[in-house]
Amino acid sequence: MKVKKVKAIEPPYRFEEYMHEIAPLAKEDGGGFLITFPDLPGCMSDGETIEEAIANGRDAFAAWISAAADMGRPIPKPAAKPVELIEASGKFVARLPKTLHARLVARAKQEGVSLNTLVLTFIAEGLGHKETCAH
Repeated sequence: MKVKKVKAIEPPYRFEEYMHEIAPLAKEDGGGFLITFPDLPGCMSDGETIEEAIANGRDAFAAWISAAADMGRPIPKPAAKPVELIEASGKFVARLPKTLHARLVARAKQEGVSLNTLVLTFIAEGLGHKETCAH
């Protein structure tokens, strides 16, 4: 695997200007807290405590901004107003074909993560890709 070094850049907007969401992670997903940035598709991190999640989120933010600049992608401006969040439990049930379920379980095992973590990652990446392509 070839690793590309990405030069860190000074973000055009400060970390504090971007809305971020912090949510607890289930014990089966490793516990702790997950931090995501709605304005920066796919930018996320976690930590054992909320404070650690925020500190790790700062690193993820800097890496996301630098990677976007390196790829020539636009860096979204922070939302002028906070996004109105819809009340949601954070849980939903989906029926899958048995073959797809088996493939996801095998992939999660291969990656060394829970099925929930794998599916959450795929969803976040998919939403990020769709939002990036729409702009």
